[in-house]
Amino acid sequence: MDVAAWLRGLGLERYETAFRDHEIDWVVLPQLTSADLKEIGVVAIGHRRMLLGAIAAIGATVTAACEAERRQLTVMFCDLVGSTQLAARLDPEDFREVITAYHRAVADVVGGFDGFVAKYMGDGVLAYFGYPRAHEDDAEHAVRAGLGAIEAVGCLDVKSVKLQARVGIATGLVVVGDLIGEGSAQEQSVVGETPNLAARLQALADPDAVVIAAATRRLVADLFEYRDLGTVDIKGLADSVPAWQVLRPSAVASRFEALRGSALTRVVGRDEEIDLLLRRWARAKRGEGQVVLVSGEPGFGKSRIAAALEERIQASRISASAFSARPIARTAPSTRSSTRSEGRPGSHLTIRPLPNWRSSRPCWPVAQLLTRT
Repeated sequence: MDVAAWLRGLGLERYETAFRDHEIDWVVLPQLTSADLKEIGVVAIGHRRMLLGAIAAIGATVTAACEAERRQLTVMFCDLVGSTQLAARLDPEDFREVITAYHRAVADVVGGFDGFVAKYMGDGVLAYFGYPRAHEDDAEHAVRAGLGAIEAVGCLDVKSVKLQARVGIATGLVVVGDLIGEGSAQEQSVVGETPNLAARLQALADPDAVVIAAATRRLVADLFEYRDLGTVDIKGLADSVPAWQVLRPSAVASRFEALRGSALTRVVGRDEEIDLLLRRWARAKRGEGQVVLVSGEPGFGKSRIAAALEERIQASRISASAFSARPIARTAPSTRSSTRSEGRPGSHLTIRPLPNWRSSRPCWPVAQLLTRT
């Protein structure tokens, strides 16, 4: 909708110039405050009240009109072990403190991995990864959040009670976005098999364990170490389903190798880019240090190009240090390193992120090509 037309509909077209000069569009409009309106020249209190009321009405209309959507979602269900016994043993106020601390610990971890806490159900926490914001690695975020939640809950010291959690995670197609309930009980529902599967897997998990379904296991590949639980019977499902317990993050050299290393195909159509890198490598071997930045949209093949460079120079006597520049979450380390040596050390290839780099486009690690005597 045009903001100018909206103002004219309110009879406040006199402010069209002010809104245009301050670049207030339909995206910025819902964020305006009374102070903002006064700053751009809406001096009359009555006009400010009218505008704020109309902005609030827009928000209510958009929420009511929000349609449910079909999308892939990773659902994490976290449960506090032994909560019934704790409730029977502790004073209600003390038990409330325990539950509050547990909820806060899990929510902090989920938020750190850009997940969304959808609902607190007593001693259970339901979280979505992939809604409202979707990422290409939501399944990975969920598993890391599950491991982090178990660790965070285990470190809590509330009323001298030792707490443990268990987590179930499943990935699949759902319909999400329908508003159900009223008032403070209103929530955006998720319909599909995935939430039920996550809850059932959580119920099967041992204390301090994260159990994942097959679809999640396929997406996270070799990023973690697992214990195969075989097939398990799930209430409500006709057939048994495979399940795995996540033990810990794996020691695979890089995230790229963990996800795609065993399924790499021949590089096609990147001869010019790889030749450029090889020419820079030749300069580095002559003692001229080189830095190359490869940038592009997700799926462009940045990591694959760098892997192809390593493949081309494997015959050289080099030691290679590879760093993944892609952050896992806002609170997680942004780099992960490994070192491999091939033959006797000669030249040295380092692939690493550019320090303090800021870009509006996704960037693969800078390839810093150095020589070593």
